[in-house]
Amino acid sequence: MKIGRLVREFSFVKGNFLILLVSWTLMSFASSIPDTYYSLYVLALGGTEINIGTIGFASFLILAFIQFPGGYFADKHGRRWLIVIMTFGVAVSYLGYAAAQSWHFILAAAILQNLCLVYQPALGAITADSIPPERRGVGFSMQTLLPNLAGLSGPMIAGVLYLSLGLIFAMRIGYSVSFILFLIAAILRARLHETLKDKAKRPGVLEALGSYPRAVKDSIEVWRHLPKAAFILFLVSVFVQFFALMCSPFLVVYATKVLAITGFQWAMILTIIVGTRMAVALPSGKIIDRFGRRIPLALSLLLLCPSALLFVSGEYGMLLAFSLLFGVGNSMFGIAQQSLQADLIPREHRGKAIGCIQFATYVLAGLGQLVGGILYRNVAPQIPFLLFAVSSLCLAVIAVVFIQEPSKREV
Repeated sequence: MKIGRLVREFSFVKGNFLILLVSWTLMSFASSIPDTYYSLYVLALGGTEINIGTIGFASFLILAFIQFPGGYFADKHGRRWLIVIMTFGVAVSYLGYAAAQSWHFILAAAILQNLCLVYQPALGAITADSIPPERRGVGFSMQTLLPNLAGLSGPMIAGVLYLSLGLIFAMRIGYSVSFILFLIAAILRARLHETLKDKAKRPGVLEALGSYPRAVKDSIEVWRHLPKAAFILFLVSVFVQFFALMCSPFLVVYATKVLAITGFQWAMILTIIVGTRMAVALPSGKIIDRFGRRIPLALSLLLLCPSALLFVSGEYGMLLAFSLLFGVGNSMFGIAQQSLQADLIPREHRGKAIGCIQFATYVLAGLGQLVGGILYRNVAPQIPFLLFAVSSLCLAVIAVVFIQEPSKREV
């Protein structure tokens, strides 16, 4: 009886969504290994905290400006072709990280990788297209659960490689593994089926470049057709990213350089964060499907506020508490935000709307990394984390007061 109920519960996991879950799982495991010590790798190759911020700023600026054409192509020419071709490009970019001789090589590899992420609006659109409206909470929770399960061992593997081989050689191995697994993910994504029924012929290079002004115009004008709640959710999402990215590249730097946490202890902390995200993903999704999206969205932001304060405090026990709160808040926010976004935005506008949302998100995220690096190095290391705590509290209030859920969810 229980097995039959379980089969019915997850019967929607098939076709495109199953392929995406498998590819995300491979990619999450692959990236979790080198991501553990990314910032320390940049420092070891001659960079500074400001260079870390500069790489992040350049990466997100590129991501921002490719979102408009990415969304435009996704809604006009289809989702699948863009996702498949550009996933191969992302795989190739990891070879640049693996062979880097200075932080400038990291910058070049990051530019290539983020140009290839033009497929992100198409990926967001095909994901929303492939999950039934009544199962979005569980669907997006699985998008968090399975990749995090795969990535759970990544930080510990990175820690063992670090202890055994040293930082730079360990990172080269990690990025080589990323190349291989992203290549496999790209091959799997070639089996995706197109979800856009009425699509135009695939554009050539000149047509793609010439369509940029039209893509920008259509992506901005799409907000005329969307409810006010979608715009408020957009504002909350982009400012969360701004303040979060002000902090995230400097977590490992602050922990190891200021708090004197060892590299292996940091790997353990990351493992706890990933494990917590994994543990709460499915329960969060079921709660969000049953009781709504708005309150879990606000609650997730309230949890992120004390997590930042615990991190700054400096005691190892406090860092463990930070790991738990941050993992829960991060997981719940992503699931609630994606579910509510899919509820509010019609299928025919998803690519353009997601492209516009991600444009603003990446511009602010890039500025966040640049500002975070300057504040961290020139003012005080604690400032970015304290700003994140205050902003999370303010955004939670905005979510409760101004976001209303739709009476009927978009398909």
